[in-house]
Amino acid sequence: MKILVGVKRVIDYNVKVRVKADQSNVDLTNVKMAMNPFCEIAVEEAVRLKEAGVASEVIVMSVGTAQSQEQLRNALALGADRAVLVESEGEVEPLNVAKAFAAVVEKEQPVLVVLGKQSIDSDNNQMGQMLAALTKRPQGTFASKLVVEDGKALVTREIDGGLRTVALTLPAIVTTDLRLNEPRYAKLPDIMKAKRKPLDTLSLADLGVAPKAHYRLDKVEAPSIRSAGIKVASVDELICKLKDEAKVI
Repeated sequence: MKILVGVKRVIDYNVKVRVKADQSNVDLTNVKMAMNPFCEIAVEEAVRLKEAGVASEVIVMSVGTAQSQEQLRNALALGADRAVLVESEGEVEPLNVAKAFAAVVEKEQPVLVVLGKQSIDSDNNQMGQMLAALTKRPQGTFASKLVVEDGKALVTREIDGGLRTVALTLPAIVTTDLRLNEPRYAKLPDIMKAKRKPLDTLSLADLGVAPKAHYRLDKVEAPSIRSAGIKVASVDELICKLKDEAKVI
């Protein structure tokens, strides 16, 4: 069984994001970049399925700039077998990314596609659902547990009322939630081996995808600075402030 995993290059979650002076976008100058945390979980789950003998090959794929090779090599060091980079300059909208993935799915015919439920930069939470629609495959989103057996993928999802398990007939699309697993760290020998693993580079044109803009970015603003909280001496004082100052009661 072949598994395709999506990987995205994003600002490291430990970095404080800065906005450009002209508010045109986020400032990426000299900013540490990393693999999207949800994508790390997706890679880990695919590698575990391979280690369990369920999968025979794990392919990682990214759509982005040439620098995304760094994240793909990291995924190869974590246990993936080969990588595909679809080079594209600038921001690529989720639908265009989904179309690129759909073209690779058509070519590679993976039985399972595992994606992070969202990226921590744009937080769109769209690509997995769009890919399922384009490929006409069943989807299981926000997976906190994944079991593959007897030609089905059993996806446990966290919902407001508890847990829900859906059975997907393979081939299928699954998006990962935080509690699915804890990603491993790449070991130095695996990092060295990853340099020799195949990494193919394509373009959107190679896949027959013509990027189309569906929205425009007008302005990016940093969140407003929140004022510090205050302590009150009694319940009566709290009620007074809520009534007279905050005017919420």
